[in-house]
Amino acid sequence: MKRQGGFTLIELVVVIVILGILAVTAAPKFLNLQSDARASSLQGLKGAMAGASGIVYGKAAIDGKETSTTKTVVEDIDTIYGYPMATANGIDKAVVGLSDDWAKVSGALSGAPSDSATYYFKGATAPTVFTTGCFVNYAQATSISSGVSIIVRDDKC
Repeated sequence: MKRQGGFTLIELVVVIVILGILAVTAAPKFLNLQSDARASSLQGLKGAMAGASGIVYGKAAIDGKETSTTKTVVEDIDTIYGYPMATANGIDKAVVGLSDDWAKVSGALSGAPSDSATYYFKGATAPTVFTTGCFVNYAQATSISSGVSIIVRDDKC
């Protein structure tokens, strides 16, 4: 009689156990995607702020307001040195949807410039955000040559 080729029940169980062990060791690496998504969102916000401030600066330059040392209005956006100010009528208006998706604290970040605003995920509490490190800080221009400063802290999202 010819013997049939195939797998025994024991061999199949061993393969399933090995696959289960591999899944248990690899699963935590793939389950912690939320912090990566938050960090990417913060980087996206930084890019949106940089892009919006560049566009506003271009419009201010066209209007001849890029060297103004006091608050000026460009396209209904408060600017200083041609860049959006860190106010509700400044960067908040320049970045569409900023106030809808992000919470803001003005000057609450220790060590941040006085003319700055810090943005974090809505639903999080401000003290927790600053101690855990998951926010974007926008500091308005302080001179003609300085431009804006956008700092992302995403080390503990």
